[in-house]
Parts: sequence; C-alpha cells; structure tokens
Amino acid sequence: WDDADFSQGVGTTWYQEYFTLSSTRDPLVHDVEAKIEKYLKTHYIAKWTLKVTWENAPAYPSRWDDTRTSTYQAILTTDGNRSFALLLYQDGRMRWDYTKLAAGNVLIGFS
Repeated sequence: WDDADFSQGVGTTWYQEYFTLSSTRDPLVHDVEAKIEKYLKTHYIAKWTLKVTWENAPAYPSRWDDTRTSTYQAILTTDGNRSFALLLYQDGRMRWDYTKLAAGNVLIGFS
C-alpha cells in the first residue's frame, strides 16, 4: 500500500508478470533469485514473479503541477512454498515532502 495519488493525471503505474515454469528465464528473475540467495543465504528458484513500478508518483493529495514525485517498485515472487517481497526505491528519489502530507504520522511499509 502507499499514499500515491494519480487522480490529477501525473504519474503512471506499470506491471509485468513473469511465469518461470519453463526453462526460459528472464534476466529480472535471475536478478531477483540472486538477491534472495545473497541476502537471505537460501537457495531460491522462482516459479512466479510480479514487478510493479510506480513512475513519477505524486503523494496524496496530488496537484496537476506536482513536481515532487517518486519512482519505486515492488517485486513479489514465490517458489510455491515461500514468498518474498522486494521494495526498491530510486536512489535519493523518495521526494515526497512528508510535512505536506494529509496525515502527520508517516509510515512506509506493506501488509
């Protein structure tokens, strides 16, 4: 979840699903598997992966001239037994001004 606001026509959401039941494997899936193996120290072969990208997403409430946008991704993957979520933020680009958000208690995460 997030508090992005696309109602003013600023920003885009993209997604791509990767089925990996065949021997053909996309480089993104290889990268996800390598990151999980490196950081969690466990062997991992993905059966399914979903990449969602929020590009130039404005914070809520959005204005048509919003210039403080952020680009970030969530990658969900499973091997059929275990599931992982990778949250990726563009380096130095979480540009939302939290002092102007509707709520004062800012929280970043997923559920």
